[in-house]
Amino acid sequence: MSSVLSRLLACAFGLAVAGTPLLAHADGQDFVTIERGRYLATAGDCISCHTAPGGKPFAGGRGIMTPFGVIYTPNITPDRDTGLGTWSNDQFVAAMQHGVGQNGELLYPALPYPYYTKVRRDDLVAIKAYLDTLDPVRNEAPPNGLPFPLNVRTALLGWNMLFFTPGEFKPDAAKSEEWNRGAYLVEGLGHCGACHTPKNQLGGDKTDKVLAGGVLDEWYAPNLGSDLRTGLGAWSVEDIVQYLKTGRNAKSAASGPMAEVVYYSTQHMTDADLKAMATYLKDRPSAPAAPAPKPLPAEDPVMKAGLAVYQDNCSACHVSTGAGIARLFPALKDSAVVQADEVQTLVRIIDQGTRATATKTAPTGPGMPPFNWKLNDVQTAAVITYIRNAWGNAAAPVSAEDVKRIRGRLTDTAATP
Repeated sequence: MSSVLSRLLACAFGLAVAGTPLLAHADGQDFVTIERGRYLATAGDCISCHTAPGGKPFAGGRGIMTPFGVIYTPNITPDRDTGLGTWSNDQFVAAMQHGVGQNGELLYPALPYPYYTKVRRDDLVAIKAYLDTLDPVRNEAPPNGLPFPLNVRTALLGWNMLFFTPGEFKPDAAKSEEWNRGAYLVEGLGHCGACHTPKNQLGGDKTDKVLAGGVLDEWYAPNLGSDLRTGLGAWSVEDIVQYLKTGRNAKSAASGPMAEVVYYSTQHMTDADLKAMATYLKDRPSAPAAPAPKPLPAEDPVMKAGLAVYQDNCSACHVSTGAGIARLFPALKDSAVVQADEVQTLVRIIDQGTRATATKTAPTGPGMPPFNWKLNDVQTAAVITYIRNAWGNAAAPVSAEDVKRIRGRLTDTAATP
């Protein structure tokens, strides 16, 4: 499979030219390996987490909010004092596959080594080869903001025993090469489960709900299973590919953290890899889900209040039927995010506004303004309840207390790239 991958990536970057000798890097790393590493680092979206707002790319210092406190990402440029300049390939692989630092210290799973453990050594070495070509940037990450005893790294020994299973990805012989390629990217380098799998109280994955949707910094990463109401059941392979390539499709638009993923990562991936990921996701069984609730009747007082708010503030873009405008303003009718059990994303978007990502193939990123200056908790709860139960949608109502609690936890949304 590695030889097939090498040929695919070589073609993608225009590197396989018949009769042309391979160019060699000055330190002995060959150009093909470096460019393969560049592609793989892009597929893994390394730049998003390892670049602080206003900082140098890959120089670290970005704060990752967790339920336990903030963890700052390290510098992964080849700076010898604050980056990876003195790291060997073996040390880099140990960090990625086992969560062990250069000096044997245990790393926090904010570095998603529980997923990267599935990435093959040769791919990790290629990523290191690419990172070694970056301009060195001296940048010491701030101390993590974790309380005692979580700031004692030996506590991770117990966490790893409970929640970490090391081991590279093993292809499923009963599945196609395309399916296995998609599984390798989704489960490993793409680390989709880091956001889209719900976590337990200790921050470990709920293994019975893999990719069933999770919450990160008051954003809800939706269910990637086959559920028709709250997952990807109504999406085709082509819908998923289009979303990952352009940041939008006829059903949805990428905003918040997913906008960064599309902007920095998936829009730059080959169509073959995106189709492989979509093929794998569409073949996954849906996690067990509770039966859909009965929608609130239109005569309910909250529904009437929500309809009034919707007509005054939302219908111009999302239209009266909730269908939106394809590839411009996302549909609310039949939306998985709208009908999800978690409503953090809805509260955040209404409160702070958002902007869909702009990509090479869809360069206009439509935006939604904030309504925190106009809608109070009661009005916000009413309109969310309305869109969750109109046009055939069905989801639990939202109270003003729910909205107030979520608003109180909101941080400033990351700038859309």
